[in-house]
Amino acid sequence: MQGFRAESKYYKDSKRKLTKTKINNNELDSKILKVYYDSKRRYGVPKIYKVLRNEGETASLKRIQRRMTVLGIKSVVIKKYKPVKAEKNIEQKENILNQDFSATSINQKWSTDITYIHTENEGWTYLASVEDLYSRKIIGWAFGKTIDAEVAVRALKNAVLNVKHTEGIIIQSDLGCQYTSNLFESALAELKIRHSYSKKGYPYDNSCIESFHSVLKKEEVNLRKYKDSKAAYDAVFEY
Repeated sequence: MQGFRAESKYYKDSKRKLTKTKINNNELDSKILKVYYDSKRRYGVPKIYKVLRNEGETASLKRIQRRMTVLGIKSVVIKKYKPVKAEKNIEQKENILNQDFSATSINQKWSTDITYIHTENEGWTYLASVEDLYSRKIIGWAFGKTIDAEVAVRALKNAVLNVKHTEGIIIQSDLGCQYTSNLFESALAELKIRHSYSKKGYPYDNSCIESFHSVLKKEEVNLRKYKDSKAAYDAVFEY
């Protein structure tokens, strides 16, 4: 009889422990789902983990990953970038940075690029961005209906609005016609900014801004359909 009581107590205690675990999981699931839907279903495991850690949650990265698997939620997955072979007539120019993206303060090294955003009524629109490689923040951007040097220059001019001294800044770009144009080169010369060019068909030389545009597509653009350029502009501005 005594053995039966001991066995009964063991199963009772085991059930209590399982119940406590389930309660903890439910509480964690609620927190995960809140962050997930607050981010408009953009965030994956690493970002949800970071947000929860900042809020005082002690659950490990692996545990959050397990709970998200149970909940059946994940961030949008995009295909990896596949480098396109450059045209033979593109002339290689000096690559000053040569993938050295390190900096000791802001306004030393910048990166710029243009990405495509589709709209239902107006077709393709174009976003030009300038990123500071120290802060990893977008410090200037411009939006347009045509992919030309003018949109690249507008992004550059927006980037320098709050910069008192631009002389000596190095800006990295690809060899696209927008960035090798006289208009863009003249704007750089006026600001005394040095131009560094990625190697032909090699996006890794400008991987920081490529990465930002990739995340923008993953967390915003690929999740929505924009009626026109204004709707796309407003969404990018909010992002």
